[in-house]
Amino acid sequence: MSCVSLLLYLDQCVYIYRNMSYPKKTTLIWISGAAPILVLIIEEFGGSAAFLRRFSGKPFIIRTGPCCCYCFCLPQVPMSRRWLFFLKLGVLQYAILKTVLSILSIVLWTNGNFDVADLEITGTAIWINPFIGVLTIISLWPVAIVFMNTNRFLRDINIVPKYALYQLVLVLSQLQTSIINILALDGTIACAPPFSSQARGSMLSQQMMIVEMFIITVVNQRLYRRTYDDLSPPEDQDNDKKDAEVALKTTLVEHDV
Repeated sequence: MSCVSLLLYLDQCVYIYRNMSYPKKTTLIWISGAAPILVLIIEEFGGSAAFLRRFSGKPFIIRTGPCCCYCFCLPQVPMSRRWLFFLKLGVLQYAILKTVLSILSIVLWTNGNFDVADLEITGTAIWINPFIGVLTIISLWPVAIVFMNTNRFLRDINIVPKYALYQLVLVLSQLQTSIINILALDGTIACAPPFSSQARGSMLSQQMMIVEMFIITVVNQRLYRRTYDDLSPPEDQDNDKKDAEVALKTTLVEHDV
C-alpha cells in the first residue's frame, strides 16, 4: 500500500506539473505532499500580496478552535501584514520547535536521561511530550482562523474537504499514535515474544497508518488531480455585484411599467 500511495502521489505531481502554471503548480505539488493548508489558502487568493489586498483592514474572527472556541470576549482583529506574519509564525513554530525537541530527546536518550516509559514527574519525557502536544494545538489555531474567515470564497475549489483531510492527517499521525503508545506503556497492549508491548504498539500504529494514509491518498488525488478556475479579484466581484443590482433595479422598473 505504501508503494501504491507513492505512485499515486507521483502521478498527481505529473498531472499538476503538466496542467498548471508556475508558481501555482510548485505550491500545489508541495501542498499535496506535505499538507501545509495555510499556504494553500493564501496561494489560492494569489499569494500574500493578493491576500492582503483582498482582506487588509477587514476584521477576522479569532474565536475558533482548538484554542479559543468559547472565548466570546475575544475581539475581531483587522487583517494586516503584521497579523498575517504572526499567523504564519504560529504555524511555523511547530516545525522548528518540534525538530529542536526531537534532537534534544535523542541527545538525552544517548546520555540515559530520556526514557519514554519513565512517567515520573522528574523524568524528561513527561515534560517534552506534553509540550509538543501544546505546540501542535497552537499551530492549528492560525490555520483555523484563516480557514473560518475565508472558506466561503474557496468553496468552488473544495477547500472544505481539503481542510478536513488536513485535520484528519494530524489526528491520525499525532493523536492516534500517542494513544497507542500510552496503551503500550500501560501494558494494555500485551507483549508477544520476541516483541515487547512497546514494540507491538509501534508495529500496530505503523500498520494502521499505512492503511489509513492509503485511503487518504486516494481521496486526496480526487481533490487535487483536477484544475480549478482562478478566483476573480475583488474588483471583479464588486463589479458583478453592482451589475446584479442594476439588473435587479431595471427588472423592477420594467415590472412597474
